[in-house]
Amino acid sequence: MLFAFSIAPAGTPGDSVSAAVADAVRVVRESGLPNETTSMFTTIEAETWDEGMAVIKRAVEAVQAHAPRVSLVLKADIRPGYTGQLRSKVERVEAALDEG
Repeated sequence: MLFAFSIAPAGTPGDSVSAAVADAVRVVRESGLPNETTSMFTTIEAETWDEGMAVIKRAVEAVQAHAPRVSLVLKADIRPGYTGQLRSKVERVEAALDEG
């Protein structure tokens, strides 16, 4: 299962959210789950719904330490029995592009 999410603090002084986001990404990386962080989202691959949501919850809690309000955007590809999709989905698109 893939979980793509974005967590952002709200109600804090200033424009920068990098410290809060870094704390969330640290939680994800320490989880040991396959993951990828881009400029807009972090994606994790988990075996189960509970495993993925537990990491997301801990990441939200890390951001809550920085702000009185937190925004979470979540998208999930729930497909039990499939693993390695974090990379292979992209590889299939790249292969299709190479074919023209």
